[in-house]
Amino acid sequence: MSKLFVVFGATGQQGGALVNYILNHPDFSKQFRLRGVTRNASSNAAKELNEKGVEVVEADMDQPETLPAAVAGAYGYLVWKKASAAVEIAQGKAVADAAIAAGVSLFIWSSLPSVTKMTGGKVTTVHHFDSKAEVEDYIRGLPFHSSVFFMPGWFMQNVWNPLAPKPKILKDGRVLSGFAWSPETKLPLIDINDTGKYLAPALRDPVKYNGCRLTAATAFYTAKEQVDTWSAVSGKEVIIPKEEDIPLLTSDPIQQKLARPGTLLEEWGYYGPTGEKDLYWTHNQLDEKLTTWKEFLESNGPWFVE
Repeated sequence: MSKLFVVFGATGQQGGALVNYILNHPDFSKQFRLRGVTRNASSNAAKELNEKGVEVVEADMDQPETLPAAVAGAYGYLVWKKASAAVEIAQGKAVADAAIAAGVSLFIWSSLPSVTKMTGGKVTTVHHFDSKAEVEDYIRGLPFHSSVFFMPGWFMQNVWNPLAPKPKILKDGRVLSGFAWSPETKLPLIDINDTGKYLAPALRDPVKYNGCRLTAATAFYTAKEQVDTWSAVSGKEVIIPKEEDIPLLTSDPIQQKLARPGTLLEEWGYYGPTGEKDLYWTHNQLDEKLTTWKEFLESNGPWFVE
């Protein structure tokens, strides 16, 4: 009999990617049946899930009393949240508590490292990293048969993120990329549609990966490597903006702030000092090809069409 796997955020990028991966996998599609949890089961995205054979139920992580029915009978599940720090911490802990009460065996939390701890308290404002790390610490103290932590890098899909500064085509035909990183700043890039490839080891052998962090990125790419590849694929010269170029990208003060990532990546790295070592370990657990930055760009063009 197949096991019930519950996905919170099933209509989002990460959750949706795992749903599609399991549905299309020759083994996991037989091993698991899927339940997607959403606040609005009548949304178009929820209806599309249902048409694929996914059971869709309504629950709200802000209302813990709605969670038991959503997780009832579950073998395992993935939780991904993006919210303010206080909200994410409260919701993450509530879902974990509901999972324990329901007897869930495998719990997968989409996590990130604590920047406050990583930097020794020098950077304390990256709340969406710190909040996920706090929930991870909480989960590690709960008696799950297996808890696994998915650690996604920078989404390649962020090139479409409506909150991020957009590339700007200049009058001379060159293109400013959206972020003013130094050329040698390294960023771990992931095609979020590869989510299931990283989680497959934990789905196959939860006990082996109990307590493990699966560092999820195809590779660390320097800012220069990113724009050089974008140039080669698009046929336009893509360049990294300088500080004085940022007003050309956007007049929105929030987006201008995002365009200046500061020194975090340059001094400490996205995952901290062991990031590349951790990524190497994760890659050695995988048996499927990951999508490169070049392949992502080639599959999603054309780019910079005026």
